[in-house]
Amino acid sequence: MFLPGRHTPRRILVTAAMLACGTLLRGSPQSDRNVTNKNWTVGRTPDGQPDLQGTWTDYDATPFEQLSAEEQRPRAPAVSTADWLVQDSPASRRRPSMVVDPPDGRVPLKREAVEKRDAALALDPGALERYGPWERCITRGVPGSMWPGAYNNGHQIVQTRGFVVLHSEMIHEARVIPLDGRPHLRADLRSWDGDSRGRWEGDSLVVDTTNFSGKGWIATNVAAGRLRGIPQGEAAHTVERLTRVDENTIQYEATIDDPNVYTRPWKVAFPLNRDERYRIFEYACREGNHALENMLRVSPKE
Repeated sequence: MFLPGRHTPRRILVTAAMLACGTLLRGSPQSDRNVTNKNWTVGRTPDGQPDLQGTWTDYDATPFEQLSAEEQRPRAPAVSTADWLVQDSPASRRRPSMVVDPPDGRVPLKREAVEKRDAALALDPGALERYGPWERCITRGVPGSMWPGAYNNGHQIVQTRGFVVLHSEMIHEARVIPLDGRPHLRADLRSWDGDSRGRWEGDSLVVDTTNFSGKGWIATNVAAGRLRGIPQGEAAHTVERLTRVDENTIQYEATIDDPNVYTRPWKVAFPLNRDERYRIFEYACREGNHALENMLRVSPKE
């Protein structure tokens, strides 16, 4: 079961299947808070790090990729969600796409990756492999846990001496990232979210992640369009960059490279908006949740 965040007018339990079909929020007023103040300088933590701490949200109606003419045609939503998508957090200005490189705003997918995605999503409803790691309450992935969805877009950043923690509300993920220069784990030690190492480049936090298990997806919800279901292989390498550009805005960027999935590296970028009134509630999700169990009980196709 799942519990929407504080902006929900009434608490509604949502199945994992509904979560995976979420689309980006479209009803909130846009925010121009991400305009950079050139006279502003970032504060410092007691140990001298650029201060990124606080609660941030990324409600954003921008399409993940630039849309083709066919993709821009209006479609009826799969689930009526108007009642519980209402929220009063700042919403970022709509842009052509979150993908900013390549310049056409389209992820450079290899044909083989598309074929693997299509094969997985075409499996019988009783096949576990048809369902992504989010539906299975495992993870939204790295960097997918930071990417906007329809709701629960809260992120808390905590800094201590030698570490930074990125805590995302959706599926209750907390990444504890060392900043002490230690090397990545050896190549045979792999995990769903990989092995992250952080460093400072000027005032930007750079998070380098390798050692993925090869079991995940690069994106897990319908808001990511054709990226949902694309495999995240063992060769995946992501570099995230978080830069506080004014009192209320962190510019987030992620560069993704996987020579077995993409023809070249690509980059996604969007703002994180400061929202100290936001409260991150428990996201009550567990692997083997009842919704997934019931979906797996569906009779095979005849």
